[in-house]
Amino acid sequence: MRPDLLVRLLPFTVAYTIAYAASGSAGWLGLGFGNLAAQLIFAVAAAPAMFVAAVVVQLLLTRRRGALLVPAGPDDAWFQAAFYAVNGPIEEAFFRGLVQGGLAVVGGTPIAFVLATLVYVTYHRLGRWPWPDTLATALVGVPLGLAFWLLPGPPSLLGVSLAHIAATCGFLGPGPYLLQKMRLV
Repeated sequence: MRPDLLVRLLPFTVAYTIAYAASGSAGWLGLGFGNLAAQLIFAVAAAPAMFVAAVVVQLLLTRRRGALLVPAGPDDAWFQAAFYAVNGPIEEAFFRGLVQGGLAVVGGTPIAFVLATLVYVTYHRLGRWPWPDTLATALVGVPLGLAFWLLPGPPSLLGVSLAHIAATCGFLGPGPYLLQKMRLV
């Protein structure tokens, strides 16, 4: 996880912070609450759905590839979940706020959604994820990109960040731990 902090999360945070400062705290970056009720309703509905969907996708991919990376125990699963609670909002700030929000200002919202989602999905290949796992990230990128674009009110990272955390926990760490404990893999 240390390489993730230095190679991914720190540069994403620095890029977002520079854009935020240079833009004069532009709303398209999504740092505000937006329509708080809409954001929370989305998060309450999307988070459990995305967790379960991610666990199911991980189960299917695991059966296909014959291997699953599982946390060493409950403490490790909780540690990973805490890491993903940091990772999710930072990735959302970069891919939804900076990339999708910035491209929407420059080239229009539909183009921004498509390009940001493509960049988000292919970015996971840089981590040497196998192609099926990389493509599975579209199951997160598409709905979160749409939510960032379509939820009422000003853009906000709140709902998409909470849903991202849940999806990541379902696919990595706690989700695989549960699959192993339930003896499904």
